[in-house]
Amino acid sequence: MYESKQRAGSYTRYGAEFDHHSPERLHLLGDLRRALDHPDAPGVNLFYQPQVRLADGAVIGAEALLRYSHPERGVVNPAEIIETAEHSSVMRMLTERVVDIALRQLRAWKERGYDLRMAVNVSVRDLQSPEFTDFLTERIDAYGVDAAKLQLEITESALMADPRRVLQNVQRLSDLGVGISLDDFGTGFSSMQHLRRLPVTEIKIDKSFVTTLIDDPDNAAIVSTTIDLGRALDVEVVAEGVEDENVRKQLEGWGCHAGQGWHFAKPMSADAFERWMADHRKHN
Repeated sequence: MYESKQRAGSYTRYGAEFDHHSPERLHLLGDLRRALDHPDAPGVNLFYQPQVRLADGAVIGAEALLRYSHPERGVVNPAEIIETAEHSSVMRMLTERVVDIALRQLRAWKERGYDLRMAVNVSVRDLQSPEFTDFLTERIDAYGVDAAKLQLEITESALMADPRRVLQNVQRLSDLGVGISLDDFGTGFSSMQHLRRLPVTEIKIDKSFVTTLIDDPDNAAIVSTTIDLGRALDVEVVAEGVEDENVRKQLEGWGCHAGQGWHFAKPMSADAFERWMADHRKHN
């Protein structure tokens, strides 16, 4: 029933992937909770994918991407982790761990002379909780980083879950100085409404439109129009899914601010990211 409501359909056939309380998922949830119970416990980590300014090729930041290594299953698909955790209190624990690692890494990069920003995805549960803003304020102060260097990526589905409460908390986060990025832009039904009501500092175009824009005139029109919209609203536009030079050139020609994708680099560990940046600087 809930899956059908979420999909706005009249009916939905049962699928095991919809069962958030299956024995396998509950076992995974328990193992994840144990990994999060102790700050130094191994298992939960982040990889980083660079975001590159298209005008000059400079690295302006990175998106923090969850990685979880299970003691028996090995690396678990991040989507499975989120789907398992977001219906429980473990989601809050997971977000706090991710934010903590990301801010620690942001400070380390600053100390090494890298002026970067960090993009972190946040869930519906985070945005519904006023305590999340308090936690974020405390951690930003503890690590001594500039709040403006943290970019929170939120999706339209998160906004639609509880619009009134979410909008209040997003405004509080914006007042803190944190950047707000509307992720997966173009895939929902109310993007324009949210751009009007939210303190958005960035639009992130979904990769499903970007990857094929050279061969698909409809996707090209969506991407170019979104870039024009961002310029009109004075918000930056980041294109996900940049996988070849032709796409990069076209985005630059349209005036897109930044790009992210395998054309620049795959997600990588913090150490590999620094090596990649050093090499990137030599060639730009």
